Amino acid sequence: MTAAPLHFRDERLMLDPSGAGFLPKKRVLILADPQFGAPLPLAHDARAAIEQLNRLLRLYRPAKLILLGRNGAELAAQRLSREDRARLDAMAREAAFIWVSAQNSEPGGALPGTCTAQHREGAFIFRHEPATRLAPREIEISGLLRPRASIDLRGKRLARPCFVADAQRLLLPAFGDPAGGMDVREPAISRLFPRGLRVFLLGQEQLFSFALEQLGRLADVA
Repeated sequence: MTAAPLHFRDERLMLDPSGAGFLPKKRVLILADPQFGAPLPLAHDARAAIEQLNRLLRLYRPAKLILLGRNGAELAAQRLSREDRARLDAMAREAAFIWVSAQNSEPGGALPGTCTAQHREGAFIFRHEPATRLAPREIEISGLLRPRASIDLRGKRLARPCFVADAQRLLLPAFGDPAGGMDVREPAISRLFPRGLRVFLLGQEQLFSFALEQLGRLADVA
């Protein structure tokens, strides 16, 4: 897979085709709404998400793993197999798990790591839900909206999860969920980018970048 660089002033953030972000200078890996502990018949997808996370940890060797959106973690933990829970616990011994969630509570026996309402790394602030307005020097990364976009390709309309960014804000797609998400044209997303946005569609091995006006509507996808 080929990660794409995205620059915020003097900071470089790598966008991985898996839907994860990585800050090399800070050794921070970022996921949004990871699909762990999915109920049957989605258990295979949950296992795939855990395996994909393990590959990312091997590739990037982060010191911290920031997971945006911990709503439902208690329920997810109940659905995890003993093997999958053991794998997450092992990963948490290699990188500090930080869950950023509207539910600001300690994970306790649910999932490994600590939980907070927001987290800062230098100029970057990580939130579950994006703020309506940002401070002038603030760079926000959030995961609640789970953006998704569609594009016409060779006469066929393709819909994929995507990153959405401008100079001060980044929305991440849901990690491990190839089907769900909100259309980037919806006001809940587009109003966050009054000066325009750039979309990075997830591909199998790389990302594909488009401006908003190049995209179709998810409702038009067959």
